[in-house]
Amino acid sequence: MRTSTRRSRRLGALAAVAALTTGLLAGCANDSDDGSSNSDGGNGKGKTTLTIGTFGVFGYKQAGLYDEYMKLHPDISIKENVTTRTDVYWPKTLTRLQAGSGTDDIQAIEVGNITEAVQTQADKFVDLGKDVDKSQWLDWKNAQATTKDGKLIGLGTDIGPMAICYRKDLFEKAGLETDRTKLAEQWKGNWSKYVAVGKDYMKKAPSGTKFVDSASSVYNAALGGESERYYDKDGNVIWDKSSGVKTAWNAAMSVATSNMSAKLKQFDPTWDQGFAKGSFATVACPAWMMGYIQEKSGDSGKGKWDVAAAPTAANWGGSFIGVPTATKHQKEAVALAKWLTAPEQQAKVFGKQASFPSTPSAYSALKPQAATTAYFSDAPITQIFSDSAKTIPTQIFGVKDQPIGTAITDVGILQVEQKGKTPDQGWNAAKSEIKDVLGQ
Repeated sequence: MRTSTRRSRRLGALAAVAALTTGLLAGCANDSDDGSSNSDGGNGKGKTTLTIGTFGVFGYKQAGLYDEYMKLHPDISIKENVTTRTDVYWPKTLTRLQAGSGTDDIQAIEVGNITEAVQTQADKFVDLGKDVDKSQWLDWKNAQATTKDGKLIGLGTDIGPMAICYRKDLFEKAGLETDRTKLAEQWKGNWSKYVAVGKDYMKKAPSGTKFVDSASSVYNAALGGESERYYDKDGNVIWDKSSGVKTAWNAAMSVATSNMSAKLKQFDPTWDQGFAKGSFATVACPAWMMGYIQEKSGDSGKGKWDVAAAPTAANWGGSFIGVPTATKHQKEAVALAKWLTAPEQQAKVFGKQASFPSTPSAYSALKPQAATTAYFSDAPITQIFSDSAKTIPTQIFGVKDQPIGTAITDVGILQVEQKGKTPDQGWNAAKSEIKDVLGQ
């Protein structure tokens, strides 16, 4: 087994439990995750079934793209296999890639995993650069998925320009400013100002509510505005010396050691329930989060959520889709991947759930769906995210970016936030976990 598949024992245990839970949930939803494809879709009509492995809410199904493609191509049937958490999804995908079997015909790759995919799994993916016009995508987006010898293993889906989504009804009850422009001015330029607003919120917080969902949310958002992360430009691990990590960690600790956090673990069922119950007033909100909020908050959240500019321009997330060489339907899978990531389709996904395109030519046509605009109190979504996207700093990602980040948020920060440890104890717990992740 290659070192790229090595995971910490504790994260591995968590992943196994989460994978089991995901499988059970998927079974309840009649959505298997066996990564298989067949020639007739099980219907005897000679169709080719293409499977797409994704995590979270990608928006293709929600925007009706699968149905549209199948109508355009009657010989194709599409099945999406969804895993909620990427830290569960990616280790499972790596195992299947290395085994040369069990992968989906198209596999999603989160930005935190793209460097590992490029540097250690490139031979397991089709070179898509031969089939597309690469100029359609942002140069830096293409660069993230390109090997040193020029092989493009993934096509960019979205990027994650940052905003703050907030419950204006809860802000009003707490006696705080509800106007998105004025609110953004209150915390502009510094996450400590955002924390200060949180302290004011907690003075008159509506019963049973907190200012923010989690300290990890603040960490990820703050780190997304920093040029220095876990690796330097030469590929050396610098997480424990990184000025960006320290800035984000300090912001997270301000939240974790206060009473303003709901102390929820992001993407766990309890977090989803927090949206539905209105348990917190704000959440760091990259563009893709808006679709998640709509799905988890449901009809009861319509018109209660609003969107304001984040304290600093930042990027959190963004993904790619690639075609494993192991697929038996390579030609069909490449055609579908190319179509799904074309500017026209990226604009449609934005229209449905505000996932921000990585194809600049789509920007002039971005029109949020009326239902989405209404859900978020008629906020100028396109302008807010476009303004953020224009000044996002260039960031360097490394081979173990995603597991390092998970160790900090799910071990270090949670030690402080949920178990009452000191910030130093949380940092040391994360450090121990990261050494395990890196095999040190």
